Amino acid sequence: MDVIVTNLQGISVDAKFVRDVLLHALRLQGYREPADVGVALVDDAYIRVLNREYRGGDYATDVLAFPMDGADGGGGSPPDPGGRSGADGPVLGDIVISIQRARDQARQFKQPLRREVALLAIHGLLHLLGYDDETEAAASVMWSRQKELLEMILGPRPQVPGPAGLSGSRRRPRAKGAHTGRAARTARGAR
Repeated sequence: MDVIVTNLQGISVDAKFVRDVLLHALRLQGYREPADVGVALVDDAYIRVLNREYRGGDYATDVLAFPMDGADGGGGSPPDPGGRSGADGPVLGDIVISIQRARDQARQFKQPLRREVALLAIHGLLHLLGYDDETEAAASVMWSRQKELLEMILGPRPQVPGPAGLSGSRRRPRAKGAHTGRAARTARGAR
């Protein structure tokens, strides 16, 4: 089994980088053997159709995750890494990332596109592993783990100059209600 990344849109993205980030995150989550994860890098139109069909939201979002039936650990705690398996390892599911959303968010939060794509890939993977962001408590656990993994894999986020030359990382606002970016929410199997 493996992490397979397919680029279905026109913006150049290093598929090997996305694969390596997810393989590293899986190892950090306790997976000794690579799990089966599919990743589709798409545009806003593509993810909008999926979001409408599986979540009922007629808008583009940044990431969707589709856990295999029974692979979702639920409740914000990851399943046992030795759980449901294919021929060579666990079958976790699929992650869909809008590269257009990722590019816009990278610009908004003043970070490289590859870091934003890594963040979204890790976010999607955590959903496949059973993490949830439906409640404030669950979101706090998930986002904390997401940040830890991102920093372990890519290092800390470079400081962004703030007002009057002060530097510091900005906290990202937590979206309420209809989620239009930064994290996908659960509905009819999509995370």
